[in-house]
Amino acid sequence: MDKSETAVQTFGAGFNCAQAVLGAFASEAGLDADTAYAIATGFGAGLAYRGETCGAVSGAVMVLGLRYGWRGGDIAESRDRTVERVREFIRRFEGTHGTILCQDLLGMDVADPAALCKARERNLFRTLCPRYVRDAAAILEDMLGAP
Repeated sequence: MDKSETAVQTFGAGFNCAQAVLGAFASEAGLDADTAYAIATGFGAGLAYRGETCGAVSGAVMVLGLRYGWRGGDIAESRDRTVERVREFIRRFEGTHGTILCQDLLGMDVADPAALCKARERNLFRTLCPRYVRDAAAILEDMLGAP
């Protein structure tokens, strides 16, 4: 099974979008799955249901940071290397979905409790978010396979 399907299955099991993406890449990122799920807990639904950066995007950014971020050596070099890859990921995700903002992807401001209720009633997290999780993981898998 590829990483995108693993991420979608994890999301379907009840984990949030950030947990699903980070969890799918946990071993490659040097983490066990439980640690990945714990780290990403607060990032779902655009950072704690604030509708900001999509959790699937946040999970991918965490994976990129774990892969390319500072591990000793030149701090600026590792930052630049990581930022370049994060920007590439965002460019690709936005190219497919037009935005990285959860509220825009869902079409509702989930930071508003009434809108969050409507999003849940309309089952938006279960109907829309698996696509974002799948696409984030697929983009990430492609990027990590490239040198």
